[in-house]
Amino acid sequence: MDEIRVVILGAGGRDFHNFNVYFRPRPTYRVVAFTATQIPEIADRVYPPALAGPRYPDGIPIVPEERLAALLRDGAVDQVVFAYSDVTHEHVMHLGSQALAAGAGYRLLGPRETMLEAAVPVVSVGAVRTGSGKSQTARRLAAILREAGRRVVVIRHPMAYRDLARQAVQRFATAEDLDREGLTLEEREEFEPHISRGTVVYAGVDYEPLLRQAEREADVILWDGGNNDFPFIRPDLHVVVVDPHRPGHELRYHPGEANLRMADVVVINKVDTAPPEGLETVRRNVAQLAPGATVVEAASPITVSDPEAIRGRRVVVVEDGPTVTHGEMPYGAGYLAARSLGAEVVDPRPHAVGAIREAFARYPHLERVVPAMGYGEEQVRELEETIRRTPAEAVVIGTPVDLRRLLRLDRPAVRVTYELEERTRPGLREVVGDWLARGGRARAASAPAGS
Repeated sequence: MDEIRVVILGAGGRDFHNFNVYFRPRPTYRVVAFTATQIPEIADRVYPPALAGPRYPDGIPIVPEERLAALLRDGAVDQVVFAYSDVTHEHVMHLGSQALAAGAGYRLLGPRETMLEAAVPVVSVGAVRTGSGKSQTARRLAAILREAGRRVVVIRHPMAYRDLARQAVQRFATAEDLDREGLTLEEREEFEPHISRGTVVYAGVDYEPLLRQAEREADVILWDGGNNDFPFIRPDLHVVVVDPHRPGHELRYHPGEANLRMADVVVINKVDTAPPEGLETVRRNVAQLAPGATVVEAASPITVSDPEAIRGRRVVVVEDGPTVTHGEMPYGAGYLAARSLGAEVVDPRPHAVGAIREAFARYPHLERVVPAMGYGEEQVRELEETIRRTPAEAVVIGTPVDLRRLLRLDRPAVRVTYELEERTRPGLREVVGDWLARGGRARAASAPAGS
């Protein structure tokens, strides 16, 4: 039987995982290329032979998604597999139509085909959109589990921005570990808040050996998801965060809707700042899509490190990059904090350079905040230059990592932080306590990937 020739559409995360757990062990398939989008500098590389396996001695090319049409025109593609997140259902099917029109099949791999089975209980955190509040929810859950006497290890969704073979399995326990690896800003934003609270973080590219190493030092694994993807590891308690600032997105975005439908617990976040009509829409949709889930309503109250440094002043606001770019939020916690203190938020667009200027062109909903693009050293320097050129008296940093330690800033800077605060009962402490009392294995087992 001839090999089935496959192109995997991705963004440096689920695409690699799907290959590793499903296509790599099946000689029926030949993956001829990955395509890449969303994340700069992922394309025009090779998925290395050390990860691709012996059937791919030259590795697998990673090409820009724009080259899909050319790959299909060559007629040497039998299946196109969609494998990334935080896009509309319409976007998914536009690519599907392109594949079908060329005669190829179009496919999505599901949880039973791709979820790994852990030897210890797993709590997962997902969302319906990027920027809903996964990070503070994961931090809250880690604290609750530690207080219950459990050894918690976080496994983070991939952030494959550097040497893929070297990143295959990575463990971070200290700030020195982060410095030694030369991580991007995007990686530090996700890893540092956990590590600063004493939680070990694993991340990488090849999650089967990564999971086996992590579970040796954990009583409970906490999966900290990326974008709005569903977990790579089968969860025993699946917590999904919903954002009422974007009501209706829980029905329109892939795979956020699937994530919500799988939820054991739904956290409706930002109830203190969302409009009442947004809250009602989200409550109604959650009741429809996840009727069996426990619903926890929560706020993410904001703390400013030095309010007087920005009160009434002209400021430039820097926000979490993914949240305000493909997450489609026009602003985040930094902007809300600045406005609450009467600051004038300066328009940074005329002063942007390099990748920051390109981000403003690609995401026209951004008008008043600078996205913290930090996928490489050049982008970090462009972020610094954009801030320097913007005529403001102070900088407001609304990113999960403290950029004051990583950027060369020429004016006063304040940091805006936020933590999850439940407003209804049962809260996460009660939910987790009940789950632990049941032995931490509440969900019915499903077949692990590759079985």
